[in-house]
Amino acid sequence: MDDKLPPLAALRAFAIAAQHLSFKRAADALHVTPGAISQQIKNLEQALGTRLFARLNRRIELTAAGAAYLPAIRAAFAEIAGATERLRATRQRLHVSVPPSLAAHWLVRRLDRFRARHPEIELAIEATTSLADLRDDSIDLAIRYGSGRYPGLRSDRLFAVRLVPVCSPALLGAGGPGARLAALRAHPLLHDVGRRNWPLWLQAQNLTDIDAQRGPSFSDQSFMLQAAVQGQGIALAPDVLVADDLAERRLVQLSDEGWPTQSAYWCVSREADADDGKVALFRRWLLAEAGAAR
Repeated sequence: MDDKLPPLAALRAFAIAAQHLSFKRAADALHVTPGAISQQIKNLEQALGTRLFARLNRRIELTAAGAAYLPAIRAAFAEIAGATERLRATRQRLHVSVPPSLAAHWLVRRLDRFRARHPEIELAIEATTSLADLRDDSIDLAIRYGSGRYPGLRSDRLFAVRLVPVCSPALLGAGGPGARLAALRAHPLLHDVGRRNWPLWLQAQNLTDIDAQRGPSFSDQSFMLQAAVQGQGIALAPDVLVADDLAERRLVQLSDEGWPTQSAYWCVSREADADDGKVALFRRWLLAEAGAAR
């Protein structure tokens, strides 16, 4: 930046005051006081070494120097405004549908990396449990939890899902493996709304003496995981959703034995969009992030 240029705010005050031939109306337009406008003009005149306005009784007029200076300043602001509009026009909005739990516990934590790489793309994240209809142009790309068989759409697997038992470290104290097994018997089990996962996992581990139905259930996995972090019980959760919490020691895993589900998280897009434009950029980034997480 050329240090010989006057401050932009002072040039703006000059252009608006010259348009209205009034410091007060310029102040109203710029949401400042008339005194602030007067001071900006005074500083500009001192920097330029010439008077731009003649201060008359109850009014101002441009001096010959001010009148000669004004067209170039107006043209410069017009050029800035035009360049700004052209830049805004190049920005693209990408609408992404994603399950709320994956958005909260995995995707949102990584979006700054996508924005740093592609600042021209504005993301609109729709966190919903509803199944996005990609035949509707309002959604460009979706992350779905399911089988991956979506006729007419491109599906790329992000994560296979294993359910793992996790809880707050506070529930275990300083105990070893024995304390982890005891925790399963001592503390509430946190369920999703289906309440099917704990019975399957406990049966697979031959822990048939534990009441698999005790404990509260939650309609959203994010609530279940928040309860687990707060020490309210033990959650059986998708490994991808708890990976960051485990790494940062907000949760600990009680067993290495996970329960593999038949579903996975998939990146889903229209076949025609998958390898082109903003959808392709986000899809490739998403697959790379998922690969790094795996």
